[in-house]
Amino acid sequence: MERATIVCIKWGTLFGADYVNRLYSGVRRNLSRPVRFVCMTEHPEGLHPDVEVLDLPTEPFRAEMDAALAVANRQGAMRKVSLFRPGAIPNLTGPVLGFDLDVVITGALDPILDLAPGHVAMRHDWTEKRKGRPTGHGSVFRFDPSVHGFLYDDLAAAPYAETEKARGSEQRYTSHKAMDRGRFSYIPERWVVSFKYDCNPFPGNWLRPPHLPEDARVVCFHGRPKMPEAIEGYSGSLIRRSRPCGWLREHWIDRARADLGPDWA
Repeated sequence: MERATIVCIKWGTLFGADYVNRLYSGVRRNLSRPVRFVCMTEHPEGLHPDVEVLDLPTEPFRAEMDAALAVANRQGAMRKVSLFRPGAIPNLTGPVLGFDLDVVITGALDPILDLAPGHVAMRHDWTEKRKGRPTGHGSVFRFDPSVHGFLYDDLAAAPYAETEKARGSEQRYTSHKAMDRGRFSYIPERWVVSFKYDCNPFPGNWLRPPHLPEDARVVCFHGRPKMPEAIEGYSGSLIRRSRPCGWLREHWIDRARADLGPDWA
């Protein structure tokens, strides 16, 4: 059986190695095929031995891209473009399923990996959808480098203009570029959910603990709270309030420790 290639980026020190290791455990527990798990990082310390480490490169057009990002007040963004570089993942065949580190795997991932072959697949961004705009959310993304080389080539050819056009948003660049080529599909919304919008919405978050939607496969913790905060309970604001979340502790910590051992999760 062909391996599934899964990738993440650990850039800087905001997220520790435990985030990568727990993501790896969640992925391999929820895929029916062998997993090749790749982490692109400049800080590999503490990663599980089964995680394949690749150096996080500095792109030759980084200065031009950063200049546009500074104007957009999005300094430090757009690092995922390195995943689209030809040959970035050695000996790669087939599609790649990518994740941000602030997500928790809660269900079967095969349908996401196999969705709409030949297309970039992302969930519709929650905020953009409310505003009636067609933009994917970047926490979960499926792409195929053999088909979607334009994601790197177009940015490399005009880094300032492409970054400016995307208003400094990596997810806007990726999804709109694929849409323009007729190579984009949305991941069903029930499969990729938001903790704050779908699991713990205001005002119900004052009355009951967060719930896990029945068909959720990935829970995204964009913004606040992040996973450790949500597990213990969070009171960041009137709207962003959360009671302690037992199912999150189970999926993100307990099952990972049972899978990898306490030293790795």
